[in-house]
Amino acid sequence: MPSNEGLVSLAREFRVLIVGGSYGGLSAAMTLLDLCRGRLARFNFTPNAQPPRHRIPIQITLVDERDGYYHLIGSPKALASEKYASKTWNKFVDIPALKTPDVKFIRGSVHSVDCQHKVAQILDLQTRRSIEEKYDFLIAASGLRRAFPTVPQSLEREEFLQETRQNVAAIQNAEEGVVVIGGGAVGAEMAAELKDLYPNQKITLIHSRDRLLSAEPLPDTFKERICSILREQEVEVILGQRVVDTTAVETEGGRRIWELTLSDGTQIKAGHLMNAVSKSMPTSTYLPRDALDEHGLVKIRPSLQFPRNVPNADDHFAVGDIVSWSGIKRCGAAIHKGHYAGTNLHQLMLAQALNAKPEFVTLTPHPPVMAIALGKTAVAYDSEGGLQDGEETYATMFGDDMGFSICWNYMKLSEPCKA
Repeated sequence: MPSNEGLVSLAREFRVLIVGGSYGGLSAAMTLLDLCRGRLARFNFTPNAQPPRHRIPIQITLVDERDGYYHLIGSPKALASEKYASKTWNKFVDIPALKTPDVKFIRGSVHSVDCQHKVAQILDLQTRRSIEEKYDFLIAASGLRRAFPTVPQSLEREEFLQETRQNVAAIQNAEEGVVVIGGGAVGAEMAAELKDLYPNQKITLIHSRDRLLSAEPLPDTFKERICSILREQEVEVILGQRVVDTTAVETEGGRRIWELTLSDGTQIKAGHLMNAVSKSMPTSTYLPRDALDEHGLVKIRPSLQFPRNVPNADDHFAVGDIVSWSGIKRCGAAIHKGHYAGTNLHQLMLAQALNAKPEFVTLTPHPPVMAIALGKTAVAYDSEGGLQDGEETYATMFGDDMGFSICWNYMKLSEPCKA
């Protein structure tokens, strides 16, 4: 790594508020920490790039309802495997790359942001008190609010592990089998993971449309291949049928089973239900209405900055799933946006401190791409490589742990923060 000797330290300290500690928020924080210490950003792959010549004092406040970074991609497996679940949730205070006085954590939720005066109102979930947090720059990275089992509903690591234990016990004790309702990406992955982890358990996947992943702007060949693999794995896939009634029934032995009625009148019994049908909602209610589109997503410019009609728009950024941008919402895209936002924010700091002109990096439209993990195999699609599937595709896209190590290592979260 290039030496940071000879850096010129700026006198002014900048305060950065980052709302959300998932892929986008963490990548923005990591980028800022690197650049403000006179180092190349860890995500930089530009040939012959030179590190910054100035050291900038910075104070990052990271706000998240959870007490740690959770690997969202791994949810279909984490909620069915205690061993894997333990790996996927890491408390912020335990992440080596964040162990620095330059980063402060608040476990809470942002209620409102005054962009004109650059003040945020935060509810601290530990003290139950409202905090007023002033900032120079803000990065909104709070993502979408998703329901169980797309994400766990726990906000603390120990509660999450208990949530997993309860779900695992329900899966193991489901004598009538497990039914997954909803054949989107999460439902398909969940059904495959359940069959892989519990091969003797009957797993049924029910989807109301004629093809899985029906809401995704992807080729039918991609969706049909996923269905074929699930059936090869002995997952029962029922397409074109909606669950119109669900009734809980107590057996003579004191167990609870579920009786499902489908739209064609078919009735199915299940020992455990996992509902993967959920509409994700933006968590943007704390932001000014002028910054949002009709769906509640932030209308970013290619620089990741808020739209110009918002007060101090240039000092406000949004990254990850909360933004209105092309492409399918993915962790890779969130990390990329976080890196760009951190890079541009650093340019603004230099510009303000040195009376210089910032040089921004800008987003380009993202074409739809997706990779789906199905047990020990995967199916992937992008416009250049086309359709790919198999164990090698899984290894490339997900490693051997549903992409946890790939994301963790790419963000270099194990590397202690260097001054």
